[in-house]
Amino acid sequence: MKYVVRTLESKIARVSKGFPVIAVTGARQTGKSTMLRHLFKDYAYISFDDPVLRRGAMDDPALFMEGVTDYTILDEIQYVPAILPYVKMRVDTDYNGGKALFVLTGSQHFVLMKDLTETLAGRIALFELLPFSFKELNKGKMDMPSLFEHIFRGFYPLVAVHGADSRVFYSSYVQTYLERDIRQVTTVKDLALFQHFLEVLAARAGSILNVSEVSRICGISHTTGRNWLSMLESSGVVYLLRPYFGNISKRVVKSPKLYFTDTGLLAYLLKYQDSATLRSGPFAGHIFENFVVMEVYKERAAGESIFDLYYFRDSHKNEIDLIVEKAEVLKMFEIKMRKNIGNRDTKVMDNLDFPDKTCERFLVSFYENRIPVSRLSQNIPWWDVVKAIG
Repeated sequence: MKYVVRTLESKIARVSKGFPVIAVTGARQTGKSTMLRHLFKDYAYISFDDPVLRRGAMDDPALFMEGVTDYTILDEIQYVPAILPYVKMRVDTDYNGGKALFVLTGSQHFVLMKDLTETLAGRIALFELLPFSFKELNKGKMDMPSLFEHIFRGFYPLVAVHGADSRVFYSSYVQTYLERDIRQVTTVKDLALFQHFLEVLAARAGSILNVSEVSRICGISHTTGRNWLSMLESSGVVYLLRPYFGNISKRVVKSPKLYFTDTGLLAYLLKYQDSATLRSGPFAGHIFENFVVMEVYKERAAGESIFDLYYFRDSHKNEIDLIVEKAEVLKMFEIKMRKNIGNRDTKVMDNLDFPDKTCERFLVSFYENRIPVSRLSQNIPWWDVVKAIG
């Protein structure tokens, strides 16, 4: 199968020469195992997707680890957290510098992170792998219909690189996720109800999230809704963009905005049949915003540039779609799915300032050129949004 280099690879390769353990988390099917087996070709490989190996590791983790050699990839480690103390003991005994002794993967980010950081503190380097970015796919400038074809298909390797039928892939993905991973993390008695919860969230992508409202619509308690949302975030299906507070006097909204880490999954949950219908539908603007925000988040996750992501909205409904904070610089982004742009699109950004920060303001649109839109703001085409982060 065709192999596409991931941006994260160079950093993992560099860091693996100084840490005894490397761990890569992320949603299922993002290509974690493929990438690591490509990077660490000479390492042994064990997958705990294998029920026999999983049972052996769970029943007697000490005995299991006796049969594991140094320089091994341990895939889907979240199924067998009991072996982590024995990984620690091995590292403390065998590691004398040089390349990592163990490379771990897991598809339940926060749950796994807690176990890893508590057990392997000071011994482990952690990374997150998301679906492909446009930059990784070597894609650039394109018109709206072409972009929405990519947005509709999504960015998981099987559909973005290997040509799998996206409808079949996402149908199988949701069923596997519901039937398998959900039951591993939490007790869900009614899978159909959980899928309804997922679909209600999809209809709110790109919007400020009210968990109480979503829970009420689905007929579940607020506590259950919070738990399910946390589980979706921890397993890399959704991303919650937190609000920016900063040193400002206006009252700001404190709830997060919701995004799906993959637009193909989002389109599937919204039941769109093709990219043309998606592009002309009522959710098109939100889905385009979802795509742009996730491209920036993917750049952050790759780890080559250090910054934080936020959005801003105050009690007067003045909103900025995306804020990127780098040291003393704030970069504001307003995202519009159109070519016909003007200073009306930058009014909020132009009237908002943050004390003690240097502010740069960008309108992200389908207009092809970088041009001033107002005295303070400039337009950039959507394909330049990652470049604008710097």
